[in-house]
Amino acid sequence: MNREEDTIDLGRLLSIIVANKKVTGGIVAICTVLAVIVAFILPKTYTSSVMVQTGSSKSAISSGAAALAAMTGAATGKAGEYIEIMKTRTVLEPIIASVYDDMDVDEQPTVENFAKSNLDIKNTKGTNLIQLDAKGRTPEEAHEIAQGVVDNFLKLMTDMNYQSQSLMVKFLNERIDVAQKEADEAAQKLEDYSKTHKVYVPDEQTKAMMERMAAYDKTLGELAVQNQSAGARFASVSSQLGEQNANAVRYSMADNDVVTALRNKIVTKEVELVKLRQLYTEEHPDVINAKKELQSMQQNVADEVAAAVASGTVPVNSTQGSLIAERYQAATAMAVAQAAEAAVKEQQSQADSDMEKLADDSLGYMKLARDAEIKQQVHAELVQQAEAARIQQAMESMDIQVVDPASMPREDRPSGPRKKLIAAIGFVIGCMISLGYSLVLYKREG
Repeated sequence: MNREEDTIDLGRLLSIIVANKKVTGGIVAICTVLAVIVAFILPKTYTSSVMVQTGSSKSAISSGAAALAAMTGAATGKAGEYIEIMKTRTVLEPIIASVYDDMDVDEQPTVENFAKSNLDIKNTKGTNLIQLDAKGRTPEEAHEIAQGVVDNFLKLMTDMNYQSQSLMVKFLNERIDVAQKEADEAAQKLEDYSKTHKVYVPDEQTKAMMERMAAYDKTLGELAVQNQSAGARFASVSSQLGEQNANAVRYSMADNDVVTALRNKIVTKEVELVKLRQLYTEEHPDVINAKKELQSMQQNVADEVAAAVASGTVPVNSTQGSLIAERYQAATAMAVAQAAEAAVKEQQSQADSDMEKLADDSLGYMKLARDAEIKQQVHAELVQQAEAARIQQAMESMDIQVVDPASMPREDRPSGPRKKLIAAIGFVIGCMISLGYSLVLYKREG
């Protein structure tokens, strides 16, 4: 093809446009007028805005993900979950039924279409702020939609948190009843033994030995509480997940090398804590430091489990990821507590051999006293756990706060249609058509 045929003489094209200015100008004018007419024909729309603040996410979010969210505006953590919940049928169906009560149910928009056309929900720059813009045919309708989304969302979240924590309290209460029964039975055995053998105040030698054994009792009591509390969490989350996630539990955190290494470190540290308690009181710096290290290791285990679920190692969907992670964390916590308990009991059995020389009556009395004390300790700790769950329930209900309530749009300031923008678009389209018309004439003359 001749290269000269592909070039355009802009001067000649401009002269063609000027020569046919009535036609080209008319095309631009007609497109612009049509756009203006469309802008005035389109129904007015109004926008009501509301801003909600969520609590910080329990799951850890990497700094890289947070930075990416800040640049792209993507929702992360709880904010992302809450945005999806705001678009659910439970939240939107009552609003649709109220706004379109003049229509038959079959004629009303679906939840998906309503969310797309009437709602604009976004996470503000990757923070824990959610901006919701609701569109309506009137200012009152826009305000009703925005307020309805927030009200229904808050009610749904309150009900969900209440259900979750209530299940936790229920399972803890069941274990509290069992612990209370065991504590009562242990106390009764001690009383009966004391009456039968006439042993009320053990000799000093026995007391000194038992004081050394108290370190094992204290640690075993703490581990028993950890195990039962984790079991309550596991049962609570499992009941919420139901059978639809049965396949997900096939993945075992015991296969995770990092979790296994951390578990072994926790077991070693628990044994070390027992030995420190035999030498020092609970206020001693070495004991305090050992407790802090244990807490840090346990948190590392929880973080590793959460990271494994978040990374996709465990296949779950986005709406249930936090529950799956909590389930694995509870199961891992149970395994860690059981392993540590077994290690401490092994150390305790070695220490028990040193007590064989004590008088049988005094030894029996002190063993029963130890058993009664540890069971009372377990019961007291479980009661505290149940109370903490009730407090957590109240805190979770306050996890969402309205920063800016739904605004009432002004009648004289609709958000749409944007008449100037539509007119500008019509003008641009007219110019493009005129240019195309001029190019056709240019080719003909060429």
